[in-house]
Amino acid sequence: MSAKGVITELMQDVAKDHHKSLAPLNDNLVLVDSGLDSLCFAILVARLEDQLGVDPFTVSDDVQFPVTFGDFVRLYDNAA
Repeated sequence: MSAKGVITELMQDVAKDHHKSLAPLNDNLVLVDSGLDSLCFAILVARLEDQLGVDPFTVSDDVQFPVTFGDFVRLYDNAA
């Protein structure tokens, strides 16, 4: 499965686990409008590290934090 597929699936799982309403995921979706809060994103990043074997936020000191869902996916694509 692609990184985007894994991210999408895990975002849906985290939203369901925490009773959040997830906005439709598309590349232009601003992450703060996704329906997930900061705790959900922390859990998501931990699950992604387990699933993909990488945490792009710790790979480099100059990581630019993603703003959109597309940015988030690209961050993981580039880290892999």
